[in-house]
Amino acid sequence: MLKHGAPHLKRRDFITLLGGAAAWPLLARAQQQLPVIGILSSRSRATDALLLSVIRQGLNDTGFVEGRNVSIEYRWAEGKYERLAALAADLVGRKVAVIVTIGGDVAARAAKAATSTLPVVFTVATDPVRSGLVSSLHRPGGNLTGSSGFQVELEAKRLGLVRELRPDATTIGILVNPNVTYIETQLNDIRSSAASIGREIAIVKAGTIAEIDAAFAILRQMRADALSVAIDPFFFDHAPQIVVLAARHAVPALYFRREFAAIGGLMSYGSNAEESYRVLGVYTGRILKGEKPGDLPIQLPTKFELVINLSTARALGLDVPATLLARADEVIE
Repeated sequence: MLKHGAPHLKRRDFITLLGGAAAWPLLARAQQQLPVIGILSSRSRATDALLLSVIRQGLNDTGFVEGRNVSIEYRWAEGKYERLAALAADLVGRKVAVIVTIGGDVAARAAKAATSTLPVVFTVATDPVRSGLVSSLHRPGGNLTGSSGFQVELEAKRLGLVRELRPDATTIGILVNPNVTYIETQLNDIRSSAASIGREIAIVKAGTIAEIDAAFAILRQMRADALSVAIDPFFFDHAPQIVVLAARHAVPALYFRREFAAIGGLMSYGSNAEESYRVLGVYTGRILKGEKPGDLPIQLPTKFELVINLSTARALGLDVPATLLARADEVIE
């Protein structure tokens, strides 16, 4: 009987094994069918690391976890804006479910140019209606939505803060990137603001690492009394270089993101970045669940932060006015 039963058990085990083997391709296909998010950035992986965690948290809040029920493809332009068009086209060719753009208007515009059908969720520094990305803040329409920090529109506010910090300044340097799509709007706003506060400005342009070094040498020749660094994702990618140069040339500088002040920059004023980036994750999750991007209103900042680094002020021999300190959201000792 043992001899009779043994083949029966082996045959049953073989059938079970065969059934399991047949299921393997099905499991593999199920894993491959996870919705794919494409993240397109004008900056680098290292710079975006912290903000990517905020995006993932927004996704988690809507029930999506990377590697479990959603996959993410990353594309970084490393500050070379001319690469964005090809990177966006690559994500479209891979038929991702949603494209998320970070690193300013340049990335959002590249995605918009690459597809009119795939959902695109962006975070930008400008007014997206004014820049032509969407037709309305409340109902964007089309395939784009996201958040705006309205950072470019804050250039006038930043110049006013520079004047408060250095009321004796006669010439204020402005560092801009000529490669951004909104450069003319940015420059017009800056010139208008400088005229309203009665200050001369010295505009210097930089779109590469070498040009940033050269810009500070030019500012020194122009004897600029202070500096305002205009909003640009490339400058954020190279924040340490800019902060070190400002210290080396003893130029009091105002920046557009808190991160500059955190690493030694004198002062920053801008919207809260984490607030905008969380929207990217939440909106992407909602779109994956079936909502249309054109029906999701553009989210605007609810908080603007003034950060002052007192240690840097002391190193520069500056007395920060008490009125500025009283308004600061954060003072770094």
